Amino acid sequence: MKKQPFVRRLSFAVSGIIRTARTEASFQTQLFGALAALVLLVVLRPEPLWWALMALTTAAVLSAELLNTALELVLDRLHPEHDPRIGLAKDCAAGAVLVFSLASLGVAAALIIHAWHRS
Repeated sequence: MKKQPFVRRLSFAVSGIIRTARTEASFQTQLFGALAALVLLVVLRPEPLWWALMALTTAAVLSAELLNTALELVLDRLHPEHDPRIGLAKDCAAGAVLVFSLASLGVAAALIIHAWHRS
């Protein structure tokens, strides 16, 4: 499947996002968080730097969730029975999502504090 046209590769990526959004509750929760971040930005109307910070942290959370889902799918397919090492790998991937999520919440909190002091 190498050397596919760009549009075709893009369609694979979009398909992965859509399928994950339809089937994974964790990704749906993160999408809700992304929407909440957007609402916060629209309401507070901060400087462009805050929009960039929120966009980067939100994208990091969603990307980590997509990678976590991909890893879980592959590991479950390759090794369906329980194995503590595979469980640890999946836990580490979930931990990465948590770290990015907490960082994103930290940026949102800093934005709220910034907006509070600005007004």
